[in-house]
Amino acid sequence: QDLINFGSLNMQMASFLEAAVKGRMNIVVSGGTGSGKTTLLNVLSAFIPEDERIVTIEDAAELQLRQAHVITLESRPANLEGRGSVTIRDLVRNALRMRPDRVVVGEVRGGETLDMLQAMNTGHDGSLTTAHANTPRDLLSRLETMVLMAGMDLPVRAIREQVSSAIDIVVQQSRLRDGTRKITNVCEVVGMEGDIITMQDLFVYEQDGKIDAGGHFRGQFKSTGIRPRCVEKIRNCGVAVSDEWFAK
Repeated sequence: QDLINFGSLNMQMASFLEAAVKGRMNIVVSGGTGSGKTTLLNVLSAFIPEDERIVTIEDAAELQLRQAHVITLESRPANLEGRGSVTIRDLVRNALRMRPDRVVVGEVRGGETLDMLQAMNTGHDGSLTTAHANTPRDLLSRLETMVLMAGMDLPVRAIREQVSSAIDIVVQQSRLRDGTRKITNVCEVVGMEGDIITMQDLFVYEQDGKIDAGGHFRGQFKSTGIRPRCVEKIRNCGVAVSDEWFAK
C-alpha cells in the first residue's frame, strides 16, 4: 500500500504481482544500486502463503519475513587465515536439502546464479531473487555472464534455455533522476525463438518529460494490453486473475 501511495507502482501491477507470487511464478527483481530491489523483494515475499516452508539466503540478513516456516541463511567471509568462508553458492546448494517450498535469494551476483536457475527448474517454483541490471534485456545477458562465472564450460544456448525455462517474470525497478523509485517494466519471459530469449512487456512506466509542482517528473503506468501466458498456471494454483488488470 505504501508503494502505491508513493507512486512506485499502480493497483493493477500490485494485484498482478501478488497473484504471480501466490501462483508460484519465479520472479527476478532487477535494477541499479539503491533502486529499491530489496524493499520490493520484501513486499513480494510477504505474499507467500503461511503454510509454505521458505529458505532465505543473503549476504547480510535484510529480509524480514513474517511467515511461520522461515529458515534464514547468511553467507560468511573467510577468517584471517583464509578459511571458514561460506559462500552464497554453498548456501543455495545446501538449501535444496532442507526441503524448501520456496527459495528466496537476496541477490545473485556470481556462480550461484547457476544453482539458483537449477533450483527454479527442479520443482522450487515461486522462488524470488534480485540482480543488478539496467533493463530487463540486460538482466538476461547478465545472468548468462554470471552462470559462466560458475566455471562451467556450458554452451550459450544451453544457458539461455535454462534462463528462459526458469524465469517467468522480470520486474525492473529504477531510481529516476528526481530521486523517486518506480517499477518501470513488468515483463514476462515467453520462451526461445531460435537462439534468442523472447520477452513481452505487460506493464510499463512512461514519462511525458514534464515536471510537476513538487519537482518530480510526470508520467503514468500503462498496461500494454497483452494477456500474460502464465495466467493459466496462476489460475491452476487456485489464484484469481482478473483480465481487467491487462486492459489497455
